[in-house]
Amino acid sequence: MPDPAELERDLRAVGLRVTRPRLAVLDAVHAHPHLDTEALIGAARTRVDAISHQAVYDVLRVLTDTGLVRRIQPRGSVARYEARVGDNHHHLVCRDCGAIVDVDCAVGAAPCLTPSDDGGFAVDEAEVVFWGRCPSCAAA
Repeated sequence: MPDPAELERDLRAVGLRVTRPRLAVLDAVHAHPHLDTEALIGAARTRVDAISHQAVYDVLRVLTDTGLVRRIQPRGSVARYEARVGDNHHHLVCRDCGAIVDVDCAVGAAPCLTPSDDGGFAVDEAEVVFWGRCPSCAAA
């Protein structure tokens, strides 16, 4: 978990002003990977009482646009956010409870998977979602 000074440096490094809402949301995303916006609103409010829904949405958009946060949206789910960026990792998603877990790249460096036909694209990233049942749901 980064400390407040590291979060401030991260914001400045991408050209953003350091504000209490940005720090609160970025800290919440680091502390609680894969939360949806509503849950992040609650988490951010434990850090800044008077942060509005719209402020959290706006901050998530700018953090995603600048690459500090990654937005994922597994099929059938609302958008989720994580601070693990830049490593082309993938996700395991439980079909029953919706739990999401990070999994490292399938093989090698990004894009770590090679399409059978790249259609002339210069492929630089692969986004893979593995579906199944988490240990708790599988045992039930």
